[in-house]
This record gives sequence, C-alpha cells and structure tokens, in this order.
Amino acid sequence: MNTFLGVDGGGTQTRFVLIDEAGGLLASHREGPAYYLEIGLDGLRDMLARGIAHTLRRGQVRAEDLSFAFLGLPAYGEDSKLLPALDAAPREALPHRRYRCGNDMVCGWAGALAGGDGINIVSGTGSIAYGEYAGRSARAGGWGELFSDEGSSYWLAREGLRLFSRMSDGRQPRGPLYEHVRRHFGLQSDLDVCAAIYGQDIAQRSRFAQLSKVITAAAADGDGAALGLFASAAQELADIVDAVRVPLQIPPAVSVSVSTSGGLFQPGNGLSERLQSELQRRSAQYRFVAALLPPDVGAAIQAARLNGTPLAAKSLEILARAVR
Repeated sequence: MNTFLGVDGGGTQTRFVLIDEAGGLLASHREGPAYYLEIGLDGLRDMLARGIAHTLRRGQVRAEDLSFAFLGLPAYGEDSKLLPALDAAPREALPHRRYRCGNDMVCGWAGALAGGDGINIVSGTGSIAYGEYAGRSARAGGWGELFSDEGSSYWLAREGLRLFSRMSDGRQPRGPLYEHVRRHFGLQSDLDVCAAIYGQDIAQRSRFAQLSKVITAAAADGDGAALGLFASAAQELADIVDAVRVPLQIPPAVSVSVSTSGGLFQPGNGLSERLQSELQRRSAQYRFVAALLPPDVGAAIQAARLNGTPLAAKSLEILARAVR
C-alpha cells in the first residue's frame, strides 16, 4: 500500500503526518520552526531529519518504503540561489529522493480544499494566499515581516505595539491595550518595552508573532484601536485573495471557494467572520468554505498527487474523520 509523508513547516512550529492511500492516519509529530532565515540551514536539516525519522518510526514505515513526501517550507522560492540547498535539506532522512519541497502555502490549500479548485488564505506567523483553478496556480502576499505579511500574527503584534507607543505618548487615547501590554511585560517604565523587544530573543520572528495574543486579549476587552486592527487585517487579507483571483483567470461570474488556515484564524477573535463579510461585499464572487483538513494532512495529500496517485474521495472522508 502506498504511504505518504506530509511536512507543514511554519514560522513557529513544524508538523509531520504519515498517511496511507486508504486514508489511514499512521503517525504524526511536531517540531519547532522551519524558518531557515531564523534557525539556519543546518538547523533546518537537523530538524527535518529528526522529525521525519520520528514520524516514520512511529508509523512503522521504513524510509526506503515510503512512496512520496511533500515538504512545505516557509520562504521557499523567495531566494533562487538557495533553492538547491532547500531541496537537499531532507536528503539525509529521505535518501531515495522521492520527495519534493515547496512553499508551505501549498499545504494549507491542499488540506483545506483537498486539492480542489479554490483559494486558501493563510494568516499565521506571516500571511500568504495560494490558489489553483483549471490547472493554473497563483500566489500573493508572503513578502516577509519587514514590509509585508499584512493581516498576520507578526503584523498584528507590530501594529499593536505601535498603538501602545502612541497611547503611552498621549498621541492616542489609552484603552485596555495599554494595560495589557504593561502587564504582559511587567513594565515599570513604558520605555522598558524597548529593552524587552530589541534586547532579547523576542525579536526573533516566531517569538515576536506570539505577542499577537496580547493584542487579541485587548480586543476581547473592547479596545477600539485593537478591534480596528482586526478590521484592517480582514481588509488586507481580502486584498491578498483578490490578488490571487486575477492571475487564476477566474471569470467574474464564477463563485470560487475560499478557505482559511493559520493560527490567527482562531474561534472567538472575529477575524474569520470579518474576512467573510469583507469578501462578500466585494464585486467578485466568493464562497467561504470551512477547511476540510489541516495543512499537515494537506502536505500528505499533495505528496499523493505528486506521486500520480491522488487520494480517492472515500480516503479523504476517512482522513477527515480521523483528524476531527
């Protein structure tokens, strides 16, 4: 029986899943970030080797017997010179080379839409959208945290701290966000937040993005400025979806499926609902659908597609029940 390994590498954590062609979930595993710009290429190779070995061992599948693997890596394809090194990163664990690396955006799309036509928008540590339609594919967003990743956890954290600085200075009325930030960092002086951000490891992309939870808590307490950030995030993410639709050449009258994935789409913070409302008010036709499967399973689904043996509808149904 064919077996497929999926690796969904993220800016905060990496998930591994092993399935078979019948839809059986054989094993899963979790490791740290796969963002090579943060952990380095050696760190990426070590993490992948460790995670793949652990997952295959737990699923009782030898590496040489694995049919195919797909590894979604953050920032893949964004530096042409590094593509050979990234493509070689899993080679120690998968010497048979029956694998392919790609951008982690593909994992979210393949899982959410089970490899079907549509667009998936990711809002996790960063943000990006990917879609396929009638054999065409396109992406938008995902240009990195310094000048892009709009509507992501990193963006929300950065914009939230900008609001804190304005509240502290008196440039903006103080709301619950101000005290939430002070409590989170245990600040005696507001300016001490500079040392907390610039002088410690929190400046790393994955750790900085975790500060979005502080902004989310402030929004839940009714902070108007924090709620405004969620409204802006929905608009930014909708713009990214629109940007994918154009190169896919989807006719204006055709309603296209849109799904979401990523850690910022959490129940209760209102982002999914705001995005759905924003998309529905736009002229293009969109159909908001719940993700069928998570990105790590999506990576395994993509492995099956690349192997030339896509999972049957019945196998997808079995997988969906297994991960609930």
